[in-house]
Amino acid sequence: MKSWSLAAARQMIPDVRARTARAVEEVEQLEAARDRLKPGPARAEYDERIEAVVQRWAREMEALGLDVKGLWLVDFDSGAGYYCWKWPEQELEYFHGYEEGFGGRARIQ
Repeated sequence: MKSWSLAAARQMIPDVRARTARAVEEVEQLEAARDRLKPGPARAEYDERIEAVVQRWAREMEALGLDVKGLWLVDFDSGAGYYCWKWPEQELEYFHGYEEGFGGRARIQ
């Protein structure tokens, strides 16, 4: 597992944001199209396509060396805990220990 310095993690944020923005936009378009349909096989097909976009995004984040912790939520392992970023945050501004999780996020001083 990769260990990140704060500076290196912050340098990754523009790329992480751009990749996430593309995935979010694609999911929102698919959800809008799905929501115009009545329940049934066509709607289920959209759900599968949405899941595929989310899975592709998760693989991209993992390929960058990030830990995917939820939908549009990634952690950068610092060796002492995680720098934590969630869409649509502009910057990497939060940290939490290994045990605290997202609910224990604190703003980086």
